[in-house]
Amino acid sequence: MWELAKQLQLGDGVVADCCYAGYFMIAGLMRLGVDGVIRQHQRRATDFRRGQRLGARDPVVSWTRPKCPEWMDEVTYATMPKTLTLREARVGGWTLVTTLIDPHEVHKQELFALYRQRWQVELDLRSIKAVMPMDSLRCKTPERVCKEIAVHLLAYNRVRAVMAQAAYRGNVLPRELSFKGALDLLNAFAENLGHSPRGQRASCQTQLLASMVRLKLSDRPGRVEPRAVKRRPKPHRLLTKPRHTWRARLARQQEKRRVGSLR
Repeated sequence: MWELAKQLQLGDGVVADCCYAGYFMIAGLMRLGVDGVIRQHQRRATDFRRGQRLGARDPVVSWTRPKCPEWMDEVTYATMPKTLTLREARVGGWTLVTTLIDPHEVHKQELFALYRQRWQVELDLRSIKAVMPMDSLRCKTPERVCKEIAVHLLAYNRVRAVMAQAAYRGNVLPRELSFKGALDLLNAFAENLGHSPRGQRASCQTQLLASMVRLKLSDRPGRVEPRAVKRRPKPHRLLTKPRHTWRARLARQQEKRRVGSLR
């Protein structure tokens, strides 16, 4: 995250889960002029009776700089502010920490709606790992694994780019379209796009984008799913040795059976 923060610019916003609700991370974002909406860490005690009250369970509080952590040098620690003025809002069953402290500009219900958009990150990871699929990498060396991941990300971004073009033409939001449906549609059109004459390629692309606009997702507010796998694993033992070792072992067993049957 510290490396990604270098790419942020003044006026950007960060929506993150409780793992990033640390004092120094928020201080680093504020130094860059970046606002944040972050879920409060479960180990931090939140007392809504303290601070300047903006509403019910919605105060502006002051955080005090903790001791210098082991991973930070003393020079960097000295540049960190001694206090941070933050807003702690309890909404939707979550306690959110944010640098957006003006309630007239941002209501806490708007903070809740903004934080819920963080779930799109989880959906994107699911699309890359399960739909692409990238959950099982086939390469054996670290260099080739990096290339395999890069190719998956490249393909994912290209699909998203085509979805953005279709959404622009259909006057809808790109997030309203199905990634799985768009990927299947691209695979179905791939052969036609590759073999169509140049004069007909533009019309084929237009037809592709028009078909993709119709892949709208249904409205599913507050959708929840169990964190469980429906498909049961097969009752086979794990392959703990190289495949050629097992093949040689099975071949020797078969040869012993064949010799024994001839006696």
